[in-house]
Amino acid sequence: MANIKSQKDRIVTNEKARLLNKAKKSRIATETKKFREFLAAGKVKEAEVQLKEVISLIDKARLDNVYHSNTASRKVAALSKQLSTAKGGK
Repeated sequence: MANIKSQKDRIVTNEKARLLNKAKKSRIATETKKFREFLAAGKVKEAEVQLKEVISLIDKARLDNVYHSNTASRKVAALSKQLSTAKGGK
């Protein structure tokens, strides 16, 4: 345990941030799962709407420094590719 007051404060602050980041990542995972379920069921229109929601959440998480920019871009690209494949693209 830290002895310095400022470090004790940082421990509390870091724990709050960790819990917020965990909640944001969990929400993204849940919405991504819904997107993949739509694709598996062949519901392309619903998947397109869901993809917009997921991309929005990922972008917000990137702005809040939950994800690195490259990680966020990679996730968006992978999901977009899955939708494109489901539509009959390459």
